[in-house]
Amino acid sequence: MSQTHHNLLADGPEPTRLPTDAAAEALESGTDPVEVAAAHPASSLAWAVLAEQRLAADEVVVAYAFARTGYHRGLDALRRSGWRGSGPVPYAHVPNQGFLRALAALAIAADRIGEVDEAERCTQFLRDSSEEAWQALLAPGA
Repeated sequence: MSQTHHNLLADGPEPTRLPTDAAAEALESGTDPVEVAAAHPASSLAWAVLAEQRLAADEVVVAYAFARTGYHRGLDALRRSGWRGSGPVPYAHVPNQGFLRALAALAIAADRIGEVDEAERCTQFLRDSSEEAWQALLAPGA
C-alpha cells in the first residue's frame, strides 16, 4: 500500500489580499494626492503616490517620510487582514500595490539618504513579499 505524505513545511502562509483602498478612486480621478492622504490617512496608496512624486522631484527626505508613513499604514492593514509577519503579498492583487509601492519607495529613499541597511532590508522584504512587485518596482531596469 502506497502512502502519500503531505509536506507541511513546504507550505507557507496563504497570500494576504488587502481590501479595496478607499483612496484609489480619488487618486484615479486626479484628486491631489495631498488632499487624498488628508482624507484617507490610513491609505498606503496615497502615501506611496506622494513618496513617488517627491522621489521624482529629488526631495528625498520628504519622500522618505511619506514612504515610511505608507509602509507603516500598509503593515497595519496587512495585520488586520490576517498577515502574521511573513508570506506572500501578491502584486497582482491591486489593493496590495499601495503597500508594495510604499515599501519600494522607502527602499529607494533610504538608499538615497545613505540608510543602506534599511534600503537592503526593505528591498529584501519587497522581494520576499512579491517577486512580481520587486521586478516591477526595483529590479535593475524597472
